[in-house]
Amino acid sequence: MNEIKIKAAGEADVVVASDGSLNVTFPIKITRRGRRKAVMLPDGTDFHPRDWDGEPTPIQMALARGYRWLAMLESGQVKNLTEIATLEGIDNSYVSRMVNLTSLAPDIVAAILDDTLPNHVTLFDIAVDPPALWKEQRLRI
Repeated sequence: MNEIKIKAAGEADVVVASDGSLNVTFPIKITRRGRRKAVMLPDGTDFHPRDWDGEPTPIQMALARGYRWLAMLESGQVKNLTEIATLEGIDNSYVSRMVNLTSLAPDIVAAILDDTLPNHVTLFDIAVDPPALWKEQRLRI
């Protein structure tokens, strides 16, 4: 099986096998973007995923739930967290933890929405008994 190696533009390798098949290799770099991985192309640009690849992370969904439930409380739609838990068919403590997310520092909320929280931070870390002071919240992260 003879192979012919051809150097293509952009430092990609193309190998043509004797049976006519091609093997194309592109140099890419995989980097971390929060909890997700991003592909860096040879020219240094980011590969942008398709629209349907951009589903919210579990922490983003939890934050959205917390703000929705807080809005329900503030509007008078429900009287307390227990009523929300009953409506949603979930545990009271879960509702309470998600509503806790609404008291996070603005930069932490932005990091959640941008998916740039450090990899070691979990939903449990930020939702269970968050400090009242934003400075202390940042120290926890």
